[in-house]
Amino acid sequence: MRATTGITARATKLRRAALWAGGVLVLAACNPTEILDVTDPDIINPSDVSSPAGANAVRLGALARLNAATSGEESLFMLGGLFADEWNNGDTFIARQEIDQRVITPENTFLTAANRVLHRARVGAQQAVALLQEFSPNAPAADVAEMYFVQAFVENMMAEHYCNGLVFSTFENGAEQLGSGITTTAAFEMALAHADAGLKLITGNTAADQKVRNALAVTKGRILVNLARYAEAATAVAGVPTTFKYDMQHAITATSNQMWNWNNLSRRYSVSTNEGGNGLDFATANDPRLPVCVGGDATCKANGVTQPRRDDSGPQTLYVQLKWPVRESPVTISSGVEARLTEAEAQLKAGNAAGALATLNALRATVTGLAPLTLAATPAAQLDQLFRERAFWMFSTGHRTGDLRRLVRQYGRAATSVFPVGPWHKGGNYGTDVTIPVPQAEENNPNVTRGATCMDRNA
Repeated sequence: MRATTGITARATKLRRAALWAGGVLVLAACNPTEILDVTDPDIINPSDVSSPAGANAVRLGALARLNAATSGEESLFMLGGLFADEWNNGDTFIARQEIDQRVITPENTFLTAANRVLHRARVGAQQAVALLQEFSPNAPAADVAEMYFVQAFVENMMAEHYCNGLVFSTFENGAEQLGSGITTTAAFEMALAHADAGLKLITGNTAADQKVRNALAVTKGRILVNLARYAEAATAVAGVPTTFKYDMQHAITATSNQMWNWNNLSRRYSVSTNEGGNGLDFATANDPRLPVCVGGDATCKANGVTQPRRDDSGPQTLYVQLKWPVRESPVTISSGVEARLTEAEAQLKAGNAAGALATLNALRATVTGLAPLTLAATPAAQLDQLFRERAFWMFSTGHRTGDLRRLVRQYGRAATSVFPVGPWHKGGNYGTDVTIPVPQAEENNPNVTRGATCMDRNA
């Protein structure tokens, strides 16, 4: 299989060295065919991973791809937030604008790229499971279980964002097995099976065991909520400590935190506030869970952001997140906070509004400057309160689109009361999309109907 992360600088140097060496041999031996024997350093053959070390390398590669598929590239963490109400578009790229405006075409190049990297993480993890089981049967159980976590996390997040018609192709015995379109419910059930498979493997209590077990438990709870199995979701996350975090790490010399990059550095995204009437006041709430500055003000200047506008072509204010204040800030993609929010939703769904409020306030008590909530007067307002807490705790971590869809699908809200509506901030009006289409690139798969990658676009 061909490495998909591009040719590294080292690989390029090796290629040049090989070509140079080949040229010397041609001159010395007068044999022009020998240059064709140069080894290509960016080709990975099956024999290269058919060992314990090779299997572990594939495992590490899957984790690197998970990093890229979440906060290391312009992924659904940002594009999903742009589609919902977390981010506003701050440049003139049509592909981003149609996501922000909710008028998405299957040809959208940004979503095609995000879809591809998600599948690379998922398939890499699947391959790592098989290789570890064959060539490293005595590897720590957490190593294999973590690969099931990668699969479950990606499959669930895709089901939260995409329309009915998701396609999951696989590799079996070294050959590609092309998938067919399935419903989002079927995708959630697939993710649940992978989460359960990972949890069954972990019987120990090492630090690695605890980390992966907690990540799988939180993901299982998230999937069960998406399947409207609230009581089971609460049971799944009950043992996860509130302090637990599963982080994606970033560095100046490696993969950058892309929320910082696209907002703080390049101004292509701006934190949204009251977008389309229904959106939350992320940028202006003055909430310590999501610190925000205005481009060019004293706080923003102290953080290196001196420009006051989203772009140079319009008057829109640039709102800058400081949740991740530097390029190398880690991003939490699964946490004990999410576990408590899952429990609170299960409590509210069961009619225990007071218990749900207590759970939310216990979380708020861990943050300086957050006053306790009082119980909202009606069930509808209590649900609003819960989903607002989820939004501020888990800003731009791939949850918001799934939450808005659940409000429509599972709580009976009208899409026009949930998603941004009315005049769009760059002209025209918001569209009616409540899901992201499966990219047109999937039409290369003969199992996918041309011109109809989605079965439907319902929430």
